[in-house]
Amino acid sequence: MSKLYSKESLSEVAGGDEDFMAVVAHTFLEEIPPDLAALEDAIQNDNKELAYQFAHKMKPNIEMFGIEILKDIASIESWTRTSKNKTAIADNIEKVSSTLKTVFKQLEEDFPQ
Repeated sequence: MSKLYSKESLSEVAGGDEDFMAVVAHTFLEEIPPDLAALEDAIQNDNKELAYQFAHKMKPNIEMFGIEILKDIASIESWTRTSKNKTAIADNIEKVSSTLKTVFKQLEEDFPQ
């Protein structure tokens, strides 16, 4: 299975330093899973303000890792400023969730503790 994150992007951020890449990966694995859970809960509870905060907070990390879900994150952010029901972004949050959960597994394999 091909990687859903870009090791090249991570290497670029870390200046090619493998140890620093591991630190960045481990930090991602510490911070993003709880943020993802909070985003999912906020959407489930129709808390648009909180959903926006978590989607926006996650964006720089997703971009830094070259994960191809920025359009979905943007759609979630846009949804928070509408009166639309959460079903309008069901596909977006599903893609974000499944993609990130796969990335978590890949990072754990690539950067074991």
